[in-house]
Amino acid sequence: MKVLIADDEPLARERLAALLAELDGVECVGAAADGHEAVEMVGRLRPDVVLLDIAMPGLDGLGAARAIGALEAPPAIVFCTAYDQHALSAFDAAAADYVLKPVRRERLEAALAKARKLVPPGQARAASADGPRSHLCARLRGSLRRIPIEDVRYLQAEEKYVVVHHAHGEDLVEDSLKQLEAEYGERFVRIHRNCLVAREELRELRRLPDGRVHAVLRSGGPALEVSRRCLPALRERLRAG
Repeated sequence: MKVLIADDEPLARERLAALLAELDGVECVGAAADGHEAVEMVGRLRPDVVLLDIAMPGLDGLGAARAIGALEAPPAIVFCTAYDQHALSAFDAAAADYVLKPVRRERLEAALAKARKLVPPGQARAASADGPRSHLCARLRGSLRRIPIEDVRYLQAEEKYVVVHHAHGEDLVEDSLKQLEAEYGERFVRIHRNCLVAREELRELRRLPDGRVHAVLRSGGPALEVSRRCLPALRERLRAG
């Protein structure tokens, strides 16, 4: 089994590499220092499993997992992190397992055994994330709520979270607005630096007496402010139908 390590902390990479060296039938093929490097190395080295940290600068582990999952015959993902609050998002990203640091040899061995069942060494499998996800996942009082993407009307960034406004209310998700735009660029259009709107929801642009422009949605609700930067593209979108 070929394993790639992805962690921004040198000591964590060294510890995982040492643990892997103790396991029979396991080969560490490389170590990435961030999410972007991990995606590049997966495409080049074709590991069977990626041990992926979540809290990394730039492209974090969840973003890297989605990018890796979109590759042809992607490897299994095992998240190795010091934080347990990302567990729901990790499993939504189709992770084989979720291991808390400091990683013990027995726990790592068990996680790799799970991953082995998903991706036998040398055998390709279909992408687990072939295209955008069909739903978003939000935490609700300790449980997981799945929001069908077709129900989402608009997405609005607020501090550390993104508020998903959908047909049945609103929920918070941990994905960044930038990640969501990259994943669902065909479905949503940016109207402001903090807001993406479902293209089919755009009904009209309304100019206010003070010169500001608001987007009016087909489903009703509050009109949303449009930035000057986004306005030309939105006008073209509405003209095109």
